[in-house]
Amino acid sequence: MDYQRFISLVEREAELPHEPAEQATRAVLQTLGERLSGGEAHDIAEQLPSELATVLDQGGNAQGFDRQEFVRRVAERAGIELPDAVAATRAVFAALGWAVSHDEIVDMAAELPKDFGELVELALSRNARRPMGSLPRVRTTEEFVEGVAQRAGLVGERERARRATEATLETLGERISHGEVDDLAEQLPAELRSPLARGDELSGGAARPLSLDEFLLRVAEREGETPLEVPTHARAVFATLREAVSEREFADIEAQLPNEYAALLARP
Repeated sequence: MDYQRFISLVEREAELPHEPAEQATRAVLQTLGERLSGGEAHDIAEQLPSELATVLDQGGNAQGFDRQEFVRRVAERAGIELPDAVAATRAVFAALGWAVSHDEIVDMAAELPKDFGELVELALSRNARRPMGSLPRVRTTEEFVEGVAQRAGLVGERERARRATEATLETLGERISHGEVDDLAEQLPAELRSPLARGDELSGGAARPLSLDEFLLRVAEREGETPLEVPTHARAVFATLREAVSEREFADIEAQLPNEYAALLARP
């Protein structure tokens, strides 16, 4: 995984701008390097981009501090408040889950006390979502909208592409279950979670049984476009969504939609 991908994952998880995400990432990895043995820190560092490997791999001995002290050190190093340090620590452990092998996470866990359990589980859960260690090719809202624009023939009309994105995601949030909305939102940039949540609220958290025609009509109304244009736009959104989330997550979405949606969900 390259450096920018790692930082983008932290941005997404912690809902931080780029520069604070970089600072927080370095603070967490430096503190993790202090908490692990030199050998384990080195093993993890070998799977990280070089810009971060040197921050983690300090060649020292493990210091025996707990999670509370860990977060305190992160806050001090990054110059942030404790609640923000908690969020940043969780975000970096989640990013480690995408970047580091399952066996290495297990080895890391063996050196951490029990109060790190939730962080380790978070890393393992992210790791499990990436078959063969693959990563999302779409990491930010702007990349998502650009992908929709390219696929829908809306190059140079980014506002229309954004409306198509939000209208389709809101209608999808209405069509799938609350649990699936939550799972999907976890893998999307922060700005794209809001339309999903709006649709989920409209359906009261229960999957609303919309036929394909009803789905497209609602998208058209929300997008402010004609019904003739909407299928192309919706297909572009689903194709970009396929690149933005794990294969497993997209398969879970497909499982909640009837066969008549196949044309929207087909691989481009």
